Amino acid sequence: MAIITISREMGSGGIPIVHGVAERLGYTLVDRDAILEVAEQYGLSPEDVEKADEKPPAFVEELDKAAALHLHTIELIILDFALKGNIIIYGRGGQDLLRDINSAFRVRITAPFEERVERWAEREWLDPDLAHTLVRKSDQQRAGFIKYYFDRDWDDPLYYDLTINTSRLSEETAVNLICDGVNDPILAERKEAAKLRLSELILQKKIEITLAGEETLEGLHINIQVHGSTAELRGHVHSNAEHQQVVKLVRETPGIDEVLNRLKVIGFKSTPREH
Repeated sequence: MAIITISREMGSGGIPIVHGVAERLGYTLVDRDAILEVAEQYGLSPEDVEKADEKPPAFVEELDKAAALHLHTIELIILDFALKGNIIIYGRGGQDLLRDINSAFRVRITAPFEERVERWAEREWLDPDLAHTLVRKSDQQRAGFIKYYFDRDWDDPLYYDLTINTSRLSEETAVNLICDGVNDPILAERKEAAKLRLSELILQKKIEITLAGEETLEGLHINIQVHGSTAELRGHVHSNAEHQQVVKLVRETPGIDEVLNRLKVIGFKSTPREH
């Protein structure tokens, strides 16, 4: 059950490399197109995917609440693919979503900024100034997405097992490196344990989707961890009624037999107006 995650910068040459790896290994490529193919089965429209896929928040409460629900659902799609194994997750914060899966092979594809701009301008037949703006905005958007949702620096090298600079290495060499790396014996030893953890992450994600989709619950600050059939809840809610509702919804989740409830109730205090 091999899993490869590939993080890429716009113009770094990631697309031909990831397709080369998928073809060589016969793995399923999980990219935007693959997500769109199954989105309807998960209750997502193409518009829902477009609004949430690799996007940082808008900081508009109503928009962000909907985007969070859609993002959780996209992540559930990715986790379901991952459980099947032999997949390549292209972007979408895959290395962070699967940070607990220590059998996953995490790859980063990069190149110098100006070289990426030149490549993108040539590929898309764009004015160089426009290509410069698009590549810069893409970098900022993807970095913001990772920072906001996973609280991590997108460029932190410790989150990747292999970083490939396409300014110095050919596409063929990059494909060879990835295909060799995913078969490393250390990763292979961890594959069985990964299946159980993926099942737990899927169950955890289903709980997050349930809570995010509940209109009566606003501004939740809850951390959910699932181990086996036990869900542990930490964080806080704003009233006893919310507390009871959250615990009830979690207990009713198929696959959950026990709830370790460590939630705190912290009510809002209104500030007296000055006269």
